[in-house]
Amino acid sequence: MSSLPTDPQQAQPVTTQATVAAVSGTIYVLFSAEIIPNTAETLMSVMAQQVNNRAECVHLLLSTPGGAVMNGLNLYNFFRGLPYDLITHNVGNVDSIGNAIFLAGSKRYACKHSTFMFHGVGFNSLPNERLEQKNLQEKLQGVLADQKRIGSIIQERTSIPETEIDDLFREARTKDAAYALGHGIVHEIREVIIPPGGPVISLVFQR
Repeated sequence: MSSLPTDPQQAQPVTTQATVAAVSGTIYVLFSAEIIPNTAETLMSVMAQQVNNRAECVHLLLSTPGGAVMNGLNLYNFFRGLPYDLITHNVGNVDSIGNAIFLAGSKRYACKHSTFMFHGVGFNSLPNERLEQKNLQEKLQGVLADQKRIGSIIQERTSIPETEIDDLFREARTKDAAYALGHGIVHEIREVIIPPGGPVISLVFQR
């Protein structure tokens, strides 16, 4: 995961399918993209619209390689304040800052063959950028602060102890659905079942 946003031009929203209005039931939202400003803001807008639609429950079908810490934490905090039941599903791989977003769900499920990947926070440096002691100290403090925030979310929302969270950041290993179930990341391993008629909102981004 990166503490700095990547190029927002890497993923432009192309279409949002199945626009839902005046719905007071269950909605399914499919999101499969990197977490960068454009994609995060689009997802936030769709989830906010379901408040206006008086949705009672939203299933977020999530698969992401991660991305910018700032945008991911913004999504987590926003999702935690939503008035409807938010159920998150790992439908592929949830990596890096995507784990914080996933953990915002009040109920969390993982498909049998899905995975979770944790690693420490880093930063991107510009070509030929000169880094002196002051710059390095500032960047290190930023990395440690972001890592502490993400670690506190994992500790609050799962059964993973703090010492093991530190190990996850250092090891940068991929964990399967069984590990997620055994450590409180998910409440159940189950496949996604979308009823006929959905409705489904599919967020599609140009790559």
